[in-house]
Amino acid sequence: MTETTTNDDAARPVATDGGDDPQQAIDAQGERRREELDDRIFEHNAGDEQEGIPFVGAGPGNPRLLTVAGKELLERADLVVHAGSLVNSELLEEYCAHAELVNSVGKDLEELIPLMRDSYEEGENVVRLHSGDPAIYGAALEQMDALEHEDVPTYFVPGVTSAFAASATLRTQLTLNEVSNHVAFTRPQGKTLTEEEDHISEFVGMGDVTSCIYLGTHAVRDTMDRLLEDGHDPETPVGVIYHASWPDEDVIIGTVGTIADKVEEAGYRASAMVVIGDAVTGAGYERSFLYGDWANRGSSGSSGETEASDD
Repeated sequence: MTETTTNDDAARPVATDGGDDPQQAIDAQGERRREELDDRIFEHNAGDEQEGIPFVGAGPGNPRLLTVAGKELLERADLVVHAGSLVNSELLEEYCAHAELVNSVGKDLEELIPLMRDSYEEGENVVRLHSGDPAIYGAALEQMDALEHEDVPTYFVPGVTSAFAASATLRTQLTLNEVSNHVAFTRPQGKTLTEEEDHISEFVGMGDVTSCIYLGTHAVRDTMDRLLEDGHDPETPVGVIYHASWPDEDVIIGTVGTIADKVEEAGYRASAMVVIGDAVTGAGYERSFLYGDWANRGSSGSSGETEASDD
């Protein structure tokens, strides 16, 4: 396994010319997307093996939570461009020991796009490996658009996002009858999100929403202070799951009023999923209709089949 991590590493020369500026490529692909849908939308299903560079979700951390499709692609890869320490090194060792590894941290599109393009055009199997699921705060589409503009096809391979690993650790559901009918994947205000674009308080105020906060470990106190200032119940349950599914996973349970002190005491500033809402404890839910007599209404006999839903 060869790890390439520095910009001046000689193991693989990086092209710096011969292609459009990535931003121009992104803009061009965006305009094209407004005008017409990609034919591949109707030709392939998620999970299909396709032509091009797959953008694979590595899952939340534990190598066993990598999908079968992701595992197969990694085992055939010649080059894996991965998201640095956000991907568990055990996963890289288990599935990518034969491949050249390039850490994408610290590299911009002007480096990454020619690197992946040139490798693909040389006939190598290239995999772009994102943490969690690349569709959730993954910044994948801009890379894919830039590659597509260079006539390099790409496609998504879904992964398990950290909110799902967190709910598994908490041994609860993110949606529970009469407790939480909705789930919000969100992030707090900061460099990327303005104060007006931060809707965490609104989600919590709805009452039946489980709010899963990504990229917000450093802002737990600020977030909780704003919730208290907005008049939200300080006893609302909050779970903070650090490194969900990793060997050093840690779980902190508290409330809107107490969780900030607990997180600061633990010393975590990154890499934790923050879950707010009554679903954190799983208390107070009502039995669903799915497995009761309601599900069998209209059945003409023991041999009849009735499709039930939890609606």
